[in-house]
Amino acid sequence: MDPTTQEVPIDHTPTNHFSSKPQSQSESQSQRNSPISLTRHPSLVLHLDTPKGRGVFATTRIPAKTLLETCPVLLLGVEENREHIEKTSLFHYTYNWPLPHPPYKTQAVVLGLGSMFNHSTYSQNVVWERDISRQIITYRALRDIEVGEELCISYGSHLTFADVDAKGHEEVEGEEEVVAQFGGIEMD
Repeated sequence: MDPTTQEVPIDHTPTNHFSSKPQSQSESQSQRNSPISLTRHPSLVLHLDTPKGRGVFATTRIPAKTLLETCPVLLLGVEENREHIEKTSLFHYTYNWPLPHPPYKTQAVVLGLGSMFNHSTYSQNVVWERDISRQIITYRALRDIEVGEELCISYGSHLTFADVDAKGHEEVEGEEEVVAQFGGIEMD
C-alpha cells in the first residue's frame, strides 16, 4: 500500500461531555487547577493524502453534538511568533488566541487533531470552542457525520489559500444560522 494514502489510526480515550455555561471567576480558577480530561472520539483517522492535504475522517457514523476532541494549546509570545513562527510552515497551523491585555491577541499551537481539521466554507461539520482559562479547545460534531466523510471546520473568511470548496457556490450560510443550528456554541 502506498504510504501517502494509508490510514493512520489515532489513539483514543473515553469521551466525556462538558457544560458551556458561563463561569464565575472562582469556578474558572478552580477549573484551571483541576486536571483536564483529554478526549478523542474512537472513530477518527488521519488520511495523509487528500485534495486538501492531510485530513481527519470518520470511520463510523458520528451523531450531531458528539464530542470529538479536546486539545490543549501552547500559547506563543507575540515576539516569538513574529520573529520565528511566522517564517515557518507551523504558522499556517496556529489559531488566533485572545489576550486580556494589549496586544489583545496572540497565536496558539493546537495540539492533538485540532490543527489537522481542514477548512470547508460550505460543508463544515465540526464546530470548535476555546476555553481561555484552561487553554484548551473542544471540537464537536455540528451535524451528523457519515462514514468516510472528512471532518472540516471553518477557518473564517480571511483565507490565505484557494478554497477548493468554493467552486460553484455563490452564498455562504450565515454564521448566526450555523450557531443557532448547533444550539448556541459560538464559532470563530
